[in-house]
Amino acid sequence: MNPTPPPDNSRRRWFSGLAALGGLSLLGAKAHAHGWRRGEALDPEEMARRLDWRIGRMVKDAGGTPQQKDRLVAIAAAALADLKPLREQARTARRRGLELLAAPSVDRNGLEQLRVTQMQLADTSSRRVLQAMADAADVLTPEQRTKVAERLKQRMDRRWRG
Repeated sequence: MNPTPPPDNSRRRWFSGLAALGGLSLLGAKAHAHGWRRGEALDPEEMARRLDWRIGRMVKDAGGTPQQKDRLVAIAAAALADLKPLREQARTARRRGLELLAAPSVDRNGLEQLRVTQMQLADTSSRRVLQAMADAADVLTPEQRTKVAERLKQRMDRRWRG
């Protein structure tokens, strides 16, 4: 019997997809969303350092150049900056959902409007991630993309086995 991997939350799948398809393995970690402990935000300098280190390691493993690394860092930094307000809006929507569900009477129309809003946020985020993936893919050669994809596949396999 082969156990199926536990379902990942959408953020992890989103980051994994960005990394695998775009070669931005740096986004595979939750380090950009959380600090050393859950809920402790990283300061912008630490985020930039981690971003640079992760992309540098990925580019080195793929046989890339410093110029490719610089371009990928710029793509990832721009995507993260664009996604930050969307992440805040999604957090606000989740809180609103809890308020609606905790109310004395269930506001089904309000919940449906909230669901629509959350789907719009997810779609906007997904489009921005796809744009970053395509931009990153343009920076890497087909051979480099293959190397990055294989490395990420191995990483995902290790995560799901354990």
